[in-house]
Amino acid sequence: MSFNFFSTPSSQEIEAAAQYAAQAAYLSFQIPDISANRHLRKIQSAAVIGAGTMGGGIAMSLANIGIAVHLIDTDKASLDRGISKIQDNYSVSVKRGKLTTQQFQDRMALILPTLDWQAAAGADLFIEAVFEDIQLKKDLFSKIDALAKQGAILATNTSGLDVNAIGDATKRPQDVVGAHFFSPAHVMRLLEVVRSDATSPDVITTLMDLGRRMGKTAVLSRVYPGFIGNAMFRHYTREAHFLIEDGALPHEVDGVLTRFGYAMGVLAVQDMAGNDVGYQTKKAMIESRATDRRWSDLTLTLTDMGRRGQKDGKGWYRYDDGDRKPQRDPEFESWIVGESARLGRERKHFTPEEILKRCLYGMINEGARLLEAGIALRASDIDTVCLTGYGFPKEQGGPLYLADKIGLKSVLADIERFHDEMGFWWTPAPLLRQLVHEGKSFMQWDAEHACSHVTKPTGG
Repeated sequence: MSFNFFSTPSSQEIEAAAQYAAQAAYLSFQIPDISANRHLRKIQSAAVIGAGTMGGGIAMSLANIGIAVHLIDTDKASLDRGISKIQDNYSVSVKRGKLTTQQFQDRMALILPTLDWQAAAGADLFIEAVFEDIQLKKDLFSKIDALAKQGAILATNTSGLDVNAIGDATKRPQDVVGAHFFSPAHVMRLLEVVRSDATSPDVITTLMDLGRRMGKTAVLSRVYPGFIGNAMFRHYTREAHFLIEDGALPHEVDGVLTRFGYAMGVLAVQDMAGNDVGYQTKKAMIESRATDRRWSDLTLTLTDMGRRGQKDGKGWYRYDDGDRKPQRDPEFESWIVGESARLGRERKHFTPEEILKRCLYGMINEGARLLEAGIALRASDIDTVCLTGYGFPKEQGGPLYLADKIGLKSVLADIERFHDEMGFWWTPAPLLRQLVHEGKSFMQWDAEHACSHVTKPTGG
C-alpha cells in the first residue's frame, strides 16, 4: 500500500509530530561531548559588523535581551539606512502593542552606530554580517583579530562558507565560530551554530546559550558546504528547477508543495527572496564545477532576463503592482517550453506524487549523508533545522521523521529508481542503504549513534 502524501493528517498524527518537534528542539541544545555545566563566557557587549538587513536584525536580537551593541559599517549612508530600518521595525512592534514606547527607546539606546572600529574593541562578542565572499571574510577576521580583546568570541554569519578557513585567518581559531542567523534575524527562530575543527567547547556552549536567551532554537553543525539547512535546501531547489526543465510549470511544482503543507512553494519563495541572490558567486562557479553531473542555471537566466522576482514584478511568476500574489505568466511559460527544447530535454507530464518525491527525497538522502558524516548530531536536529528555518510543514514533522513514516525501504527504492534514471545527484547514501538492510529507522539511528562522528564527505 503506497503512502498518501496528500491526505489530511489526523489529530493524533498532528499531535505526535508536535511532540516530536518539541522534543527535537530540546535535544538540539544537548551536545554529547560537551558538559552542560561547562563555564559560559560572559556576553555583556557585542559588535555587529555590517548594517544591512541581516546585521540590523542581529543587532535587534541582541538589544532585545539587554546586550549593548556597536553596529559598525564603513559607509555612513549604509549605517544611517540600517538604523532607520531598525527604528521602523521597532515602531511596527509598538503599533501592534508588542512593545511599549519605553521599551522601544531602551532598545534603541543599546544599539550604537559607529564608523569607528576602535569603539568596539572591548566587546565580548563580534558577529560579522557582510557579503558571502570568503576572501572578504578572511580579511575582516584578520582585522577583528587585531582589534578584539583576548577571550572575545569571533562569530561569522556565513550561510555556508568554510569556518575553518575563516578561523585560520586569525591567531585564535579556537575563538572563531559560525553563527548562521536567518533573515529577518530578529524574527526567525533558527540559529545554526557551526563548530570548526578548532572551536573551543565553551565558545559553542556560550553561543548555544545566547541563542536560547534570544528565544531561538540553536542547532549545532560541523563545517560542510551549506552546513545543515542549506545543504538540505539545495537538493530541494535543484530538483524543482530540473522538474521545470523536464516538463512541469512553476504553478504545478508550487501547487504540489502547498498541497503537501508548505505555506509557499519553492519558486514563489525564490521570487520573494530574489532570483539574483548569489548571482555573482553562481556565475563564477560555472567554469570550475564538475562535469559528471547535471546542473541548472535557470535562476541565472531569470536574472539576466530581468526577472528577479517580486522586486521586478516578474520572476517565475508575474506580480501586479502592489500585490505579492504570484500570477501565472503565459509568456514566461512559453519561454520555459522553448528553453527545454534548447537544452535538448523532452518535456513530459509528472504526477503530483512524482513531483513531491523529487523535491523531498533528495533532502532525505542528503540528511542520511549529513548524519553519517557527523555534520549533524541527530536526525532530529536535521528535522529541527527544516521546521524552524525552511518552512517544512510542521504537521509532517520534518523530512527524516516523514521518511520513517513512509518507510525507508520504500524511500530507498524510489531513490534507486531516480538514480537509474538521472544519475549522480541521486546516488543513494550508504547510511540509508544500511538502515534499510538492518530494518531500522532514522529515530533508531538517533538512539544508537547520535554521538558518532566519521569522515566528512565533500559537498554536493
